[in-house]
Amino acid sequence: MTRVLTGSHQLRNLFAALTEQTFQVEFGVADPALIDYLSELLVRFVRFESIFRVRDLFGRRLEEVADMLLQAEECESRPRREIHRHIGDFTLFWTGVYPEALKQLRRWDRKDAVLDYTAQGKQSYLIASSIDNEDSPIPPRVLRRLSDEFEVCSTGLRRVRSEWERGRSPRR
Repeated sequence: MTRVLTGSHQLRNLFAALTEQTFQVEFGVADPALIDYLSELLVRFVRFESIFRVRDLFGRRLEEVADMLLQAEECESRPRREIHRHIGDFTLFWTGVYPEALKQLRRWDRKDAVLDYTAQGKQSYLIASSIDNEDSPIPPRVLRRLSDEFEVCSTGLRRVRSEWERGRSPRR
């Protein structure tokens, strides 16, 4: 019996194959938990509302890292961990997958103009990794590795994008 894959399953399989190929084979990163995290980040961020999921107290979406950082400081530990994890994901996504958008995200009339997305992403993952949350399916070790290897992950995601744009799908 052949299993029929829905669009989301096909996308998940594509991203999993591309991230595995890029990170394990090309970059020599043999960390399945990290690779799974990165492929799931791509699947989550296909949905625009996931990219901008952090909201202020009035329910308005926060589109700038500077505003997300302020929101994180106003939260208790569990939501604070998730906001910092999201800031890490947000900055990794833009620096890795769509670096050409950074000019617009950090233009002179925005608060993020003075932020270094790489430095802030590393810092946010580090903060998230240090806040205990037993309910989270994301181990602190993975968040710490994202902080330590932010540049490698960003470069790898850029490579994943180039492969999907070429229409290449490695066999699994």
